[in-house]
Parts: sequence; structure tokens; C-alpha cells
Amino acid sequence: MAISTPFIRWSLMAFAFAGASAVPAQAPSLAMLDRLEKGSWQLRERGKPDVVKTFCLGDARRMIQIYHPRSGCSRYIIEDAPKSVTVHYTCPGAGHGRTSIRAETNRLVQIDTQGIAEGRPFSQAIEARRVGACTAAN
Repeated sequence: MAISTPFIRWSLMAFAFAGASAVPAQAPSLAMLDRLEKGSWQLRERGKPDVVKTFCLGDARRMIQIYHPRSGCSRYIIEDAPKSVTVHYTCPGAGHGRTSIRAETNRLVQIDTQGIAEGRPFSQAIEARRVGACTAAN
């Protein structure tokens, strides 16, 4: 049986579109990063003993852009799960990258990052660990 009048067809289509748009879209929050403890963190290349970097962590989103520490980069969130996040970012004039961060605890994360920085490719597997409170040295 076909819907015969244009008014009925239009009404049904309008009702379907209204129902489809009733649920607002939610932006990804990267909440896993908010659960990481603030303080002094050390980054080591996975499988190597030397510390690559020590810094005072206030906002864990800094770990997304290890090779591009400046702001002004655009980000596209690929994955936003309870224990992991993956973000692609682009920094005009400086390069781009893709970083995956997996939380083992709120004091230990595994970071896989790769991209282009200052015209050179990078790819690194990093273990980041909270080592204490922030000091004047970091």
C-alpha cells in the first residue's frame, strides 16, 4: 500500500527527521587523561633505561603532543575509551602526529606516538610514570 497524499508523506518524513535529531551529539572528553595523577612524570623509551624527559604534569593532554609541545594544534579524536585514547593532531607549520595512550594505572601509561616534527619523521614507544611531586627542577 502506497502513501497517497504528499501531505502524509511529508509529515512522516518530518517526524522521522525530528526523532533522529532529538539526541544531542556529545563531544569526546578524553576523561581517561583527567584521571591521571598530577605531579612529576618521567618518560622513558620502552625497553631502555634512560629517562627521555621529566616534567611536571598538570594537564595530561600534554602527553598527546610530546614532539609538538606548543598550542594551536588541531586535534581529531580517533578513540576515547575508559582505558585508552588515540588522537591525531596537526600543528600548522610544525608537523603532525598520531598518539595512542593506554592507562595501566593512574600513575603509569604507555604512549605510542608517530608523525612528522620539523620536517623529520618520528616514531616512539614510551612508558610514562608518575615519580612524585613536582619540584622547582621540573
